[in-house]
Amino acid sequence: MGLRDRRQERREERRSATTYRMRQKLVAIGDDFWIEDDQGNRVFKVNGKAMRIRDTMVFEDASGRELLKIQERKLRVRDTVEIEDADGRTVATVKKALITPLRERFDVHVEHGEDLEVKGNIVDHEYHVDRDGDTIAEVSKKWFRVADTYGVEVRGGEDPVLVLAVTAAVDSMTHEGR
Repeated sequence: MGLRDRRQERREERRSATTYRMRQKLVAIGDDFWIEDDQGNRVFKVNGKAMRIRDTMVFEDASGRELLKIQERKLRVRDTVEIEDADGRTVATVKKALITPLRERFDVHVEHGEDLEVKGNIVDHEYHVDRDGDTIAEVSKKWFRVADTYGVEVRGGEDPVLVLAVTAAVDSMTHEGR
């Protein structure tokens, strides 16, 4: 595949991408919030639940069906969040990278798929999610004029629920106590 073909492929992927809107201040354990698509439709609800041993965020579809659960593990040396399916099976594990010289980085172990890497300016919500060096999602505050809101653009063909859950997990680990 030549460089020209690769560029055309990326353009098509961007056209098929969907941008989701998340509210920055509401991505916290104990809060509930909606994730909207680029048409303004409420597509996912995140139900935050504070518990004693671990904090939990539950991703639901618009009808209230549980899709994924984000569980923060408090008794670990390194920040770790597990993403589980509705049956309690671990789908992905998000860990803060040990050594990050200039920018923050998170490693995501996906149980039945290829691992992901989250890197960039995570505190300011300007980062991307990569698989094998290819960007599958971008996160940016620049796309919205509304304060405390950021967008997550998920490339077509990717699992938006998993990518959004990873984004919420990274946000909760980065902005704890918000």
